[in-house]
Amino acid sequence: MHTEQHTGTLIVGAGPAGLAVAGRLTRLGLPFLIVEKAEALTPSWRNHYDRLCLHTTKEHSNLPGMDMPEHYPVYVPRLDLVAYYENYCREMGITPLFGQEVQRIRRQPEGWLTETPGCRFFSKNVVVATGYNRVPVLPDYPGQESFPGPFFHSREYRNAAPVAGKKVLLIGIGNTGAELALDLCENGANPVISVRGPVNFIRRDIAGRPAQRTAIFLSRLPDRLYDGIARFIQRITVGDLSAYGLLPSPYAPSEQLRRFGKVPVIDIGTIDRIKAGDIRIMPGIREFQSNEVIFENGQTEAFDVVIACTGYRAQVEDFLENAAPLLNERGYPSRLWFDAPEYRGLYFCGFTSPISGILRNIKIDSKKIAAQIQAVEAN
Repeated sequence: MHTEQHTGTLIVGAGPAGLAVAGRLTRLGLPFLIVEKAEALTPSWRNHYDRLCLHTTKEHSNLPGMDMPEHYPVYVPRLDLVAYYENYCREMGITPLFGQEVQRIRRQPEGWLTETPGCRFFSKNVVVATGYNRVPVLPDYPGQESFPGPFFHSREYRNAAPVAGKKVLLIGIGNTGAELALDLCENGANPVISVRGPVNFIRRDIAGRPAQRTAIFLSRLPDRLYDGIARFIQRITVGDLSAYGLLPSPYAPSEQLRRFGKVPVIDIGTIDRIKAGDIRIMPGIREFQSNEVIFENGQTEAFDVVIACTGYRAQVEDFLENAAPLLNERGYPSRLWFDAPEYRGLYFCGFTSPISGILRNIKIDSKKIAAQIQAVEAN
């Protein structure tokens, strides 16, 4: 038996993007409901690994209408961020409906129908804010099923305690892989990272200045000039890591993100540990043979644990009907909203990742979305 609810705007997802849109609509006095499949808000941040802190500064990571607490550090720890989000909901009067996993969103003559196991939501507008990292991606190598030890996605990692003293292979060196390797190294494990191709590193702080602030300043420049300056800064702060098995990217960090949507690795100490020999780099994986891994260069090495730091997909097509025309080549919505009649009233927030920070961009995009909803309501 389904219950029915009607609202002006339904927001799907009570993560930072959903809360940002909810905060904007609250301040504009526009009616909405916000649904979340988990039993608590911001579940991704709540369940991330223990040591995680923001890589972006607190003044560029807050939600609209409420600054981070003054006593918070520049880079906010995970649990402090969760506490901030909970307080934001209290202050703004935002009350998400939890345990509402969206199964289908489809167009109706007068708006949108969103279905969860227990409810049908009818709304003029739907804001999809289910996140850039919704569905974990697991690799599939020949012989992988023969590996006898723990083999899991980085989403399940909390801390190094269960693997202390063990030899751990991390697959991938994005921001998660680099930070997990550092955590393992600092807490008694022996990490090795398998890296398939070139890597773009940038230091989180340069001469005491957060890289995000520099990126925001440089983003005002023409792309070619921005890329040249970014490459120069990278050369003098990171240097050539090819001697350690890390090939340099042919693109500046800013160009790589602009062209391919791939965020550079923001370093908080992993580079120094690699240079010290505490974290080793190996090439891509060819196959598994029981607990031994054969790498693309022919070398074979045994491991106790494998952690796949292989990223996520948004996969909004899992629940949004006729989503394919709206997605770019990486599977993310290509715009905040679309003008075609069959998609009118459908919005997306939290699916872009600029070098100046995804949380900063959420604040910017939520303002545009709320203004568009208000403008349509006024006509």
